Amino acid sequence: MIGQVSVAAATAVIGYDLFRDQTWRVSSKVRRLRGLGVCGSTAAGDCAFDLFIDQYHVGRFYNLALGWPTNDHVIPLKGNYVPPGATIAAIVAVQPTANPLNVILE
Repeated sequence: MIGQVSVAAATAVIGYDLFRDQTWRVSSKVRRLRGLGVCGSTAAGDCAFDLFIDQYHVGRFYNLALGWPTNDHVIPLKGNYVPPGATIAAIVAVQPTANPLNVILE
């Protein structure tokens, strides 16, 4: 696992980086993104964020369920390469309604 984060709905406004202030968003080691799970908010599919490796847009991901992501919620990412020193960012595109947004990055 690369990291996990839980961000309050009031904080996760459009344009906010969910991985802000996380020490694992930048590393001196080569990493590969193998999977991503996102849950939370009020209803499945009601919020989304864009995943970036520096300026490369990996994709837009929607919350799949309420609560915390489990192995069943992890979407395979097929080993996207993250070079040393590159920043991983998750920029909110559609903000959550009421409950925290929970993300696991593998």
